[in-house]
Amino acid sequence: MRRNAALIVGGGPAGTAAAIALAHTGTRALMLERTRETGDALCGGFLSWRTLETLGSLGVEAGALNRDRVTRVRLFAGGRTAEAPLPRPAVCVSRRRLDTLLLDRVDAVERGVGARAVEVDGIRLNDGTTVAADALFLATGKHDLRGLARPESARGSDPTLGLRVRLAPAPGLDALVADTIELHLFDRGYVGIARQEDGSVNLCMAVHRSRLSEAGSPAALLAILGNEHPRLGERLAYMASGAAIDAVANVPYGWRQRSGTAGLFRLGDQAGVIPSLAGEGMGIAIASGIAAARALSNGGPDAARTWQPAFARAVHRPIGVAGIVRAIGEGPLAPLLVAAARPALIQIVARLTRIGHRGH
Repeated sequence: MRRNAALIVGGGPAGTAAAIALAHTGTRALMLERTRETGDALCGGFLSWRTLETLGSLGVEAGALNRDRVTRVRLFAGGRTAEAPLPRPAVCVSRRRLDTLLLDRVDAVERGVGARAVEVDGIRLNDGTTVAADALFLATGKHDLRGLARPESARGSDPTLGLRVRLAPAPGLDALVADTIELHLFDRGYVGIARQEDGSVNLCMAVHRSRLSEAGSPAALLAILGNEHPRLGERLAYMASGAAIDAVANVPYGWRQRSGTAGLFRLGDQAGVIPSLAGEGMGIAIASGIAAARALSNGGPDAARTWQPAFARAVHRPIGVAGIVRAIGEGPLAPLLVAAARPALIQIVARLTRIGHRGH
């Protein structure tokens, strides 16, 4: 059995941010990442102005992510449209690009190593070996680790699924989306649309299982939504026939880890899951990794007892505000929400759904 001072399970933004921050404090952590090659995880890919500043402190500059900036947000619901400038320019980027740049800054990474479960003596890996650590950083994103799984109740009675399709670069599509992040609201779900670093357009959807079940399949749901919502249909017209639709099930939006355990730092979606329409999921992930690394450096493994509930308090406002907007946006009042969404109000909501990055 191997033993490490700090073990990070998961090589996404939360885990890599923790590893880089730990290295800055002089702590060399071992990271385990289940994939052998860096893929393009299902993600909206939005990085706010605050998150870009934080990434800069980790050695990842905005220009390396995407040379273009997102400067506006546009809302659609029931034939209504609202638009406003973002408080400051942001970036949309694929997870492949972001994760690659972050992983390049991590010294000790074992790829193709999956964690199976948490047991009394440590983390049991898929090959049957065990790795123990004084401090465990759980950064497995939306995927739970056996023994530390989030409660079933977090998923709700009508769970949310995430769907994603990539639209290839096209002049007409580029003209439609341009420098905006779009949100198309519909009954029991919403679609986020933004252009990424290679010119392709990332179309991500959060939808309740009941709505998907009524449609019968992801492809059928997209076809229905394109017919019901002409502006969304304009974008979907650029979807290639038979295009791959990625999916992730049972996303526990609104969940937060409120209690702490010595030696266990839950990061990213394992710490709190913000509705994706806020565009702050990766911001929370990166902030959690850095803050947890600082907590370990300052207080040792036992600091997790107080750090975890403190971080839950830090994400209470952004997750709560995003939850309120989501609840309205998925219901019959969505057109009224968009009609009332003046630029000043949109900017206020954008600011309220950001997490601070100075430490928690």
